[in-house]
Amino acid sequence: KTKTTRVAKASGCVLVRGESGSGKELVARAIHRASPREDRPMISVNCAAIPADLMESQLFGHKAGSFTGADRDHQGYFQQADQGTLFLDEVGELTLEGQAKLLRILEGHPFLPVGATEEVSVDVRVVAATNQDLQVYVREKKFREDLFYRLTVFELYVPPLRDRGDDVSLLINYFLDHYR
Repeated sequence: KTKTTRVAKASGCVLVRGESGSGKELVARAIHRASPREDRPMISVNCAAIPADLMESQLFGHKAGSFTGADRDHQGYFQQADQGTLFLDEVGELTLEGQAKLLRILEGHPFLPVGATEEVSVDVRVVAATNQDLQVYVREKKFREDLFYRLTVFELYVPPLRDRGDDVSLLINYFLDHYR
């Protein structure tokens, strides 16, 4: 069994590290497909693409009228991924407030969507990814240490493609067959 397969069968959070373009999301998808949650949704979120002021609304949802522009209820990514997997790409870009809320969810606490009065509980496996050195972020107080340890129950490093010669030949053969 590969390390990815063994991690997939377990239940803890996973942090996938590697350079941009190394295939971190492919590893996350492989973890989801080999997990007991494979028949449930996998939601992928690029944390760097969400503006800081919309982070909580996107991740945790909001009620209509809770802020300017919130014209209808929005189910956040955590609710969309309930019983499945939530892939948080570029997790180091989360705001400190978003990190605090994420930590509470990972500890099993319910959360309150923006503007809501009723808490929501979800069962989500989080697979996070980063191309940053989160330990440096922790030392610089950009990333919560308690969240770092919660996310790294399992840690996988994906080497860059230039260091994976066998994979390059597999890709070449795949694309030759595909486009022939």
